[in-house]
Amino acid sequence: MREVWGRVKRLLAADDPETGRLTRALLTVVLAWSLVVAAPDRWAVPVWSALGVSMACWLAFVLLDGRFPAPATPLLALGSAVAATVTGSESAAPTVFLFAMLLLYSAHSTPGMAAICLVTAADVGLMAGSLLWFDRPRTSIVVQGAVMVCTVLFALHRRQYRRALQDRARAMALDERARIARELHDVLAHSLGALGVQLDVAEALLTERGDVAGAVARIRRSRGLAREGLVEARAAVAALREDVPPLPDALGLLVTEHRRDHSVRAELGTTGTRRPLTPAAEVCLLRTAREALTNAAKHAPDQPVTLGLSYGEHSVRLTVRNALPPAREHPAERPTYGLAGMRERVALAGGTLSAGPVGEAWEVRAEVPE
Repeated sequence: MREVWGRVKRLLAADDPETGRLTRALLTVVLAWSLVVAAPDRWAVPVWSALGVSMACWLAFVLLDGRFPAPATPLLALGSAVAATVTGSESAAPTVFLFAMLLLYSAHSTPGMAAICLVTAADVGLMAGSLLWFDRPRTSIVVQGAVMVCTVLFALHRRQYRRALQDRARAMALDERARIARELHDVLAHSLGALGVQLDVAEALLTERGDVAGAVARIRRSRGLAREGLVEARAAVAALREDVPPLPDALGLLVTEHRRDHSVRAELGTTGTRRPLTPAAEVCLLRTAREALTNAAKHAPDQPVTLGLSYGEHSVRLTVRNALPPAREHPAERPTYGLAGMRERVALAGGTLSAGPVGEAWEVRAEVPE
């Protein structure tokens, strides 16, 4: 039973709430019930015939729409037009058929705007002619026509809103793919470039100097670069497969891993009102923090590290500080890929990055707009 309920929930979650399976099932029940309780007057034969054709069009649409939406949606237009021809009868069933099928036709994503306007105008004209034929008050023509137009406008509004949501989701997906591609490009360009340099030096040491020990050291360094590049590439691919946790939580995990792996004191402090950020800003700051912690472990292995995350009015600032070890080279004394990569990544997110000694500490500060 739990399996069945889980499958039903998955189907409903993936379904369109306005034109999907649940909506069609409910409309099928409503239309069937309106047929059961219908009580045509002396015009029973034409009314029942029109309702039968409309119901057949509806059932054919439900069966075909999943695989063949282009030929299926005209069945809705045909069914609504047939129902409109007998809306002047005493039975309310034709009106139910007309409004239900016209509403779904207008809300469906397949028909164009011109087709929807044409079908609406035809249905209004057929309905007006039916009301006059059945000698209904002229005021009912105005009332029902106005209600039909409002119904179509509501359906069109909902359709445009759904399309806007789809366009936004598509744009976010493309932006995410571009971000992952950029991350992979940075990782591979750095890893393969550095790997090539190390191997060229190892070859020169062996062929020109016969320095086996130096060549072995370069090869070991190449192996380490390959391993680091593989880890970074896997991390970038993992970001494509799973959601990135909120930035404070992700930074907390980084701090915990750094404290565990390097046996140093590491702390994270957060100021300001915590709020969701754009994926680009969160990933940028997270990668900057990871690179800064890697540099701290490499250049100041025994020094404590402090991370600060500050939420400003229009931007978010990340600060990573570690004490400078005595008589030890820090990253600013020689160009490194880490700092250059961090600057490029922050610049792509529209932010700024600074890195350098501040008093007795080395500080990396990145600030990106929301």
